[in-house]
Amino acid sequence: MRAPRVRRVSRWHPSALDELSGRSVLVTGANSGLGLAASAALVRAGARVLMAVRDPERGRAAIDTLPGGPGTAELVTLDLADLTSVRFAAADVRERTGDRLDALLNNAGVAMGPLLHTTDGFELQIGTNHLGPAALTWQLMPALRGAGAPDRPSRVVTTSSLGHRSAALDVDDLGWEHRRYRPTAAYGASKLANLLFAAELDRRLRLSGDPVVSVAAHPGMTESQLLGNGLQRGGSLAAQLSRPLDRLLTQPVEDGVAPQLAALASPVHGGDYLGPTGVGEIHGPPGPARRSKPAQDPDLAARLWRVTAHVTGVRPDPE
Repeated sequence: MRAPRVRRVSRWHPSALDELSGRSVLVTGANSGLGLAASAALVRAGARVLMAVRDPERGRAAIDTLPGGPGTAELVTLDLADLTSVRFAAADVRERTGDRLDALLNNAGVAMGPLLHTTDGFELQIGTNHLGPAALTWQLMPALRGAGAPDRPSRVVTTSSLGHRSAALDVDDLGWEHRRYRPTAAYGASKLANLLFAAELDRRLRLSGDPVVSVAAHPGMTESQLLGNGLQRGGSLAAQLSRPLDRLLTQPVEDGVAPQLAALASPVHGGDYLGPTGVGEIHGPPGPARRSKPAQDPDLAARLWRVTAHVTGVRPDPE
């Protein structure tokens, strides 16, 4: 795989989002954390924001907190752990936008917790963090292609994590059926899958010549509800103990969302990966991020693409 070509994003400022004014952006996991922060920034920039949420009631409450309040964003019901929900959400977005979606921010995810499964029987973390977003991206490609132009391609931004660096991915055992389940390892594998998917999507988009680019981003160490929600599934005590540690080690969500926003609006090449540029990529302004060796494996990326299509039953686009 070629070395990633990344333009350093210097002096990032939310005003860069102004280029999305009037354009349609779908944000998954938009009712809290990074997704809500991204939605707020996009609303301030004048974008048409479609907030994909699993719980419409929580989604409406989230919209109330946005600049301008109710009516400033649109709700899309989406449960990435249910491929039927993914299919309906994609159809909904395509209809609402008239097959013209300028950007997709694959942000939603789950972390840690005990071994649980999606509606379709997949291990929850790989199902929610990779399989669901992959299926959503493929089914939204006609709308992304419809909005893109050679001088202004649409964008797919896939959110990974520092956790991918120590991870391995067994494409033949995505569901941890033949190994002892380890929540941290499963989370890292799902985040490695995000980077591999983003890279393979970029490769195929280049071959097809479609006016869409695929980039990835990670938020460093950012305060969010992701870890707490995961641990909550394993017991409320673990979730309570995680909160002080989360506050101690992480940056505010308003800072952590910057790499995702930069990936949406700054000059990028397809295949770029952005993250914080401070020590250890924990915090700092957005710029080039480092991939692990497995994340740069084109054969692994191609295998994951094929297996993802097989297990989800969704036709890849582009093929």
